[in-house]
Amino acid sequence: MLVDSLNWRIQNGIDNILSKPIIPTDLYRAVRDSQLIGLSGYSKEGHPVFAIGVGLSTFDKASVHYYVQSHIQINEYRDRVVLPAATKKYGRYIGTCLKVLDMTGLKLSALSQIKLLTIISTVDDLNYPEKTETYYIVNAPYIFSACWKVVKPLLQERTRRKVRVLQGCGRDELLKIMDYASLPHFCRRQGSGSSRYSSAEADDCLSFDHPFHQQLYSYMKQQALNQEFIVPFKQGSFHVDVPEPDSEGTKIVKTLESELHKISDQNGLARSMTDLKIESA
Repeated sequence: MLVDSLNWRIQNGIDNILSKPIIPTDLYRAVRDSQLIGLSGYSKEGHPVFAIGVGLSTFDKASVHYYVQSHIQINEYRDRVVLPAATKKYGRYIGTCLKVLDMTGLKLSALSQIKLLTIISTVDDLNYPEKTETYYIVNAPYIFSACWKVVKPLLQERTRRKVRVLQGCGRDELLKIMDYASLPHFCRRQGSGSSRYSSAEADDCLSFDHPFHQQLYSYMKQQALNQEFIVPFKQGSFHVDVPEPDSEGTKIVKTLESELHKISDQNGLARSMTDLKIESA
């Protein structure tokens, strides 16, 4: 697995990916607006806290290549800059992060995103393993609960142990491991959902205007300038070869697709019955 990962890095020039910013800036902003991820702060033990807007990510503003490129760039920036900085700040080695996944807005349309999410998941599994300490799921609607029920038994035990589904926005539980200032903005409101927060809030860590993304983008542009002395920079997405998911990953994807189709069919039947009742009334 290590040799395969090293070959993947060499063949795809991953060591230079942070010198390939997505340009122009408006395109990168569009990617950020539709692939919601950001750094909200650090846990009390020093682990970086990454917030991910799973339910509201649309992945519809750019090609698949740009989304994969952006995901890998955040992985590389985390490993090369964020984690070493945390290690220095907290005085001990920190090699993993926490992820808070906001399921607000998750709909059946997520079925159309499974292919891209499978690509991203495969990249992580094969080339960035064991980088996440715990996954915290918040604001989970029924559709997530239904899918989690059928997927959970398919996961390896060590993976299941990493996933915690919290009640509502997870505020109270998360405050046990991080300060309020590090809470993702969608976890700061009391109540069962995050619909009451505004994406225009200054502390929206998913926004391109947040300090984390501004620092990341500035870092990549500076790396690009340094690289230009060697190779002129060209505009365009950075294509990365993605291996096929393993048998476990394929089974999970098929199970997810089946469950989403089942829910869709049930919703369609329920709507048809409602229409019939209205017509007969």
